[in-house]
Amino acid sequence: MSLLVVENLQKHFGGVRAAKDVSFSLQAGELLAIIGPNGAGKSTTFNMVGGQLKPDKGSVRLAGEDITGLPPRLVWRKGVGRTFQIAQTFVSMSVVENVQMALISSHGQTRAVVPRTAGLHREAARSFLDRVGMADVADKPVNELAYGDVKRVELAIALASDPKLLLMDEPTAGMAPRERTALMELTAEIARTHKIGVLFTEHDMDSVFAHSDRILVLVRGEIIASGTPDEVRGNARVKQVYLGEHGVQAALRARKAKAGENPSRENQAGAI
Repeated sequence: MSLLVVENLQKHFGGVRAAKDVSFSLQAGELLAIIGPNGAGKSTTFNMVGGQLKPDKGSVRLAGEDITGLPPRLVWRKGVGRTFQIAQTFVSMSVVENVQMALISSHGQTRAVVPRTAGLHREAARSFLDRVGMADVADKPVNELAYGDVKRVELAIALASDPKLLLMDEPTAGMAPRERTALMELTAEIARTHKIGVLFTEHDMDSVFAHSDRILVLVRGEIIASGTPDEVRGNARVKQVYLGEHGVQAALRARKAKAGENPSRENQAGAI
């Protein structure tokens, strides 16, 4: 059984159709990217899955349970974690305290008195930080971290609720190329090791083609293509309406990187 099944989602804003009959599925441990030009309906689809928007029509099922239209806090309690385009952390708190707060919330202990709160789930929080490579800065304030490390902390926060599904809204936005690669490699490793499905939107085509298992392409609210990175890379309509030459070259770079080739030779490649 698929972890996530989305069927015939539709959403209109006045006379504007933001999503039309959007359907797809996602397996545990799989990374599925949603891409498309601005205004394609990516955020609308993403937010209908996460509960920020209620669809006009269609359904969202998580591990066989209908979660269509549930508010975000209930979607989260059903096993959906989320990261955001701009990292959402408590910048005045330490790294470990941020993860502790996520654990306290997931255990329904938000009414714990402050002195007790400081010690709750501290070791568990450190274990999540170790998972994302941030245990050595656990006691540092978040506002002293580089942005790439803040995104890792946000990932640890999302994982603290033990999600079945992880929604990542442009996870590499604002990051340097090397940081992007490191974060997506880490996400893929965690997803496959712990059997967490990952649904993400992304504008960086290098990240999409290098790290996703499958890709959905949305244009004007409709899925125009879906498949493996190679299948999407070779789709004539996708190249025409979205990827263009820049996206094609990004796909080639990603493919060569996976094969261990030298990406600097990409300009020698012929048309695909």
